[in-house]
Amino acid sequence: MNTLSPTQCKAWGQLAVHAESWRSVHLRDLFANDVARSVQFIAEGPGLRYDYSRQRLGAMTLRLLAHLAQERGFYEWREALLAGKRINDTEDRAAWHTALRAADAPAEVRETLSRMKVLVSELRNQKRFRRVVNLGTGGSDLGPRLVADALGDGRLDVRFAANVDRRDLERALEGAQPDSTLFVVASKTFTTQETMANAEAAKRWGGKHFFAVTSNVEAAKKFGADEILPMWDWVGGRFSVWSAAGFAAMCAIGPDGFEDFLGGARDTDEHFAAAPLEKNVPVLMALIGVWNTNFLGAATHAVLPYSNALRLLPAYLQQLEMESNGKRVDREHGAVDYATAPVLWGAEGTVSQHSFHQLLHQGTQTVPCDFIDLNLEKTLSANCCAQADALAFGTEAPALPAYRQYPGNRPSSMLFFEELTARNLGRLIALYEHKVFTQGVIWNINSFDQWGVELGKELAKKILKGER
Repeated sequence: MNTLSPTQCKAWGQLAVHAESWRSVHLRDLFANDVARSVQFIAEGPGLRYDYSRQRLGAMTLRLLAHLAQERGFYEWREALLAGKRINDTEDRAAWHTALRAADAPAEVRETLSRMKVLVSELRNQKRFRRVVNLGTGGSDLGPRLVADALGDGRLDVRFAANVDRRDLERALEGAQPDSTLFVVASKTFTTQETMANAEAAKRWGGKHFFAVTSNVEAAKKFGADEILPMWDWVGGRFSVWSAAGFAAMCAIGPDGFEDFLGGARDTDEHFAAAPLEKNVPVLMALIGVWNTNFLGAATHAVLPYSNALRLLPAYLQQLEMESNGKRVDREHGAVDYATAPVLWGAEGTVSQHSFHQLLHQGTQTVPCDFIDLNLEKTLSANCCAQADALAFGTEAPALPAYRQYPGNRPSSMLFFEELTARNLGRLIALYEHKVFTQGVIWNINSFDQWGVELGKELAKKILKGER
């Protein structure tokens, strides 16, 4: 497997030179001089359209980026990912989350999914429990919370507590009764400090009914879990919403909805595995991100879903992208001398327009954006498109005072879906998963470990023990 620095690739140097020719190019002029640009720089994926015509790049840029991916051994890395090889080298594990939604999923995955469906059907039909409270943090919280918030049908009241701050659990339990509340304790090790603190607090509250999602079966039994669903070491937490870690999400959207969610991710997996690089949507998202970060100097990236249902998507993607690729050491354990993951942030539109879009339009730093349009209603779609156009083209009105001028030339891409469904949400999340993986390949970093979160945990334990 290729573990050479990307800066040693011929295409990297060519891109650096090529970028200089784009410093003075304005998107306004690109569109004026190329009437086909708005249709040429579009890629189609399963159930979606990706419009990157407002990015500051051209056909040569894409060709050089594709060459960089090839020089970095992208095809071999992609094959290894999809085959479940041990590409997480620092932990000697696979990163095989695609197996969780594969048509030919391993037997243990199919068995667990079948068991989840039975349990969830009973919970939704018998109405013994009125409240399901998911106790997890990180990947055991953000993914299922996003899915439940976006698609929950109200059949079960599904809530989440992730913070060790007791107010978080108190809010999740407001109006609940112990006899009709089921707790789902999701922790691979069953030792996660915040999760186990909340689980013990739930017991003190009077909780009697607990399911566990973990790989530590003995600890879960000792705790008193009524049902134990497995987690596997080849699935990282931030890639685990497709597994039993998504049990609370299935409670919220139902077994059929969860199957559609898995099917959408599978659609994206198949596209990612087969589409040519310059037509491959997650690969294009990744390469354009590399272009903006490493060659145009963008330090942050905004994700702006024009949907209240996707209001939690930016928070989910913050972990997915920054925990995966926020690395300063490459696969050869040497310090990198180039930027890796940009700071990701965002919020739902149109709310964000009345918050931070001022900086996007007239601030001193350029922030590339992803706009997500689900075709929900005309007002949302109109605002989504208008914001992208305003960022790209700005104003050409010299009579206006300086404070009303919009410089434009601010890059963005748009993801279009026809509607919000479980299948489309699965497609969307899988797009970003494969984007993250592809960027990790380009940057020669391991996207599947997270050693940077460990030191703070260790220091907190020492402080609590009075050792500091």
